[in-house]
Amino acid sequence: MSARSQVTEILRSGGIEIGGDRPWDVRVHDERLYQRILAEGSLGAGEAYMDGWWDAERLDQLFFRMLQARLDRRIRTPAVLAPALLSRLGNLQNRRRSRQVAEQHYDLSNRLYEAMLGPTMQYTCAYYGPDGSDATLDEAQRAKLALIARKLHLEPGMRVLELGGGFGELARFLAAEHGCEVVSYNISSQQVEYARGLCEGLPVDVRQQDYREAANESRQYDRIVSIGLMEHVGPKNYRAFFELARARLKAGGLALVHTIGGNTSRIDTDRWIAKYIFPGGVIPSASQLTRAKEGLFVLEDWHNFGPDYDRTLIAWHDNFAAAWEELKQSEGLDERFRRMWRYYLLSSAGAFRARHLNLWQLVLSQGDIPRYAPVR
Repeated sequence: MSARSQVTEILRSGGIEIGGDRPWDVRVHDERLYQRILAEGSLGAGEAYMDGWWDAERLDQLFFRMLQARLDRRIRTPAVLAPALLSRLGNLQNRRRSRQVAEQHYDLSNRLYEAMLGPTMQYTCAYYGPDGSDATLDEAQRAKLALIARKLHLEPGMRVLELGGGFGELARFLAAEHGCEVVSYNISSQQVEYARGLCEGLPVDVRQQDYREAANESRQYDRIVSIGLMEHVGPKNYRAFFELARARLKAGGLALVHTIGGNTSRIDTDRWIAKYIFPGGVIPSASQLTRAKEGLFVLEDWHNFGPDYDRTLIAWHDNFAAAWEELKQSEGLDERFRRMWRYYLLSSAGAFRARHLNLWQLVLSQGDIPRYAPVR
């Protein structure tokens, strides 16, 4: 069977046609695509899209159907399996390697992120609420910040340790709106500079250091919060992460971990995502997290609002698309970058829509509080 016939058959089993007229159907511009996909899997498909070899009107719908039908499992070549072997042999999220994702992804132009993320500069899932409200992206991001604060049961004067600080809006919010003192760790130079400006005049200490440096502190904190860091921690470091959090948390304290979650345990990530978007990133599973925190923490609450990430990513894509012409001129970005970024945002949206990915918030205690009331 030819490469074209094999790829056509795989896609058709998921209700996707080559040359069809539905928004999720694939239009092929270069016949070399089929062999590239069979040889290189998702990396070949993603790079071929960046090179203009194929298109789909709605990438999010295409990936939703592909993942819902589990078509990603139909191509397993040696090239696809190699990253898992490398993950077993080494720690791809050690301190040296962890800097790569900051330099390659988070240290991109702040103007790009301002255009895409909006006023809150929140680069994690927004919260649209249990009723799936029609809130704007900005409203939903502010609702996420308020949700985190409610779950942590904050009081003025509390000391909060933030592991992975992003652009600083959560630290600013906790200090300005809840009277907390915040110490925030982040290895992205661009984000740290932005966060320090945002939090100027507030009791916020933004440190350009790896989160693991918090293990060297002697003081403890009333609350610990980690938003969007766990995806970069890596399976070989999950236990050490929770040990660090336990060591830094005061008696009677609470910790909150906000992370993308996967339905199966993995030690590697999609090859295209690893090369172009999040080097070294790995999505944790429920069993990996619970094993890692075993004997250290009591799980007080586990909240899944993964469908909200689909909406968040679509909103980010729409913002990016609307700002593209200005970004292209001001930031010197080219067409290949546009296609790369579009592929990243919309394929991710499809993955959350298919429930292939989740968004979890875990609230943890040391088992020394009488009762925790879940908050939504």
